[in-house]
Amino acid sequence: MNALRIIFMGTPEFAVPSLEILVENKFNVVAVITAPDKPQGRGQKLMPSPIKECALKNNIPVLQPTNLKAPEFLEELKNYHANLQIVVAFRMLPELAWAMPTIGTFNLHGSLLPDYRGAAPINWAIINGEKETGVTTFFLKHEIDTGSILFQEKEKIEENDTVGTLYQRLMHKGAHLVLKTVKAIEAGDYTSTPQPANIEIKHAPKIFKEMCEINWNQPMELVRNFVRGLSPYPGAWSVINNKTYKIFIAQKSAFETLHSKQAGQWETDNNTYLYIKTSDGWVAIEEFQPEGKRRMKVQDFFRGNKI
Repeated sequence: MNALRIIFMGTPEFAVPSLEILVENKFNVVAVITAPDKPQGRGQKLMPSPIKECALKNNIPVLQPTNLKAPEFLEELKNYHANLQIVVAFRMLPELAWAMPTIGTFNLHGSLLPDYRGAAPINWAIINGEKETGVTTFFLKHEIDTGSILFQEKEKIEENDTVGTLYQRLMHKGAHLVLKTVKAIEAGDYTSTPQPANIEIKHAPKIFKEMCEINWNQPMELVRNFVRGLSPYPGAWSVINNKTYKIFIAQKSAFETLHSKQAGQWETDNNTYLYIKTSDGWVAIEEFQPEGKRRMKVQDFFRGNKI
């Protein structure tokens, strides 16, 4: 097989270890495709993506197209004569782009496909109370996240995992899987297995703010999973006493009260605890972000505030 000429496509932090591990192992990454710089912070200063920063640090040319179907971008892509493209946390590619390399384009996905196809696989695995997830590499085809599987690695979901902690582990496990996949392709020592058809699979659609409101009418285990699956981002939220609170850590509690309470009602001593009623018990809120304030422990909030 001819030497690999790789184009890497990605944008957020999740993609950085995958690019770094290819560079460290002396693979020929001829260009990086990433999102245009975005305004951030109070000054709305244009900031590069984490992948652009990584590419520039390693002297890799960077393309930042706004339109992936634009003829001038596709022509520029073609001029790199890549025979393999790798996608890690990037936008949906048009066929003209992903079908360009002779070997193909493979994607790293944060789940054990075919389950959790979609934009938010790590969130939904925790929200649904899964005990295991993983990472998958697969060749791209027309329908999103449906291509033939190359390799998979499993990862246990711990009792207190949040999307933040699991994201970190999958980010690094995914980088090693990308390296394993590239080495196998380079050696011509791989098979790709079509994903099973006609089976019921779990989906992982994009998560919007309005979807993040906590439903206290559910059992406490489901409420806790929901909070974990949205912590720290985008953040589960609830309205308490006419103010919105983002909730980051909620644990099951054995709290009992003499008063009968409805789901969503709370008990607090405005000092050490805040308990909120679910359909079958109580959860203890440990960390939250009150409206207009920073994230904090409940006890720190009560030093100068009351609910």
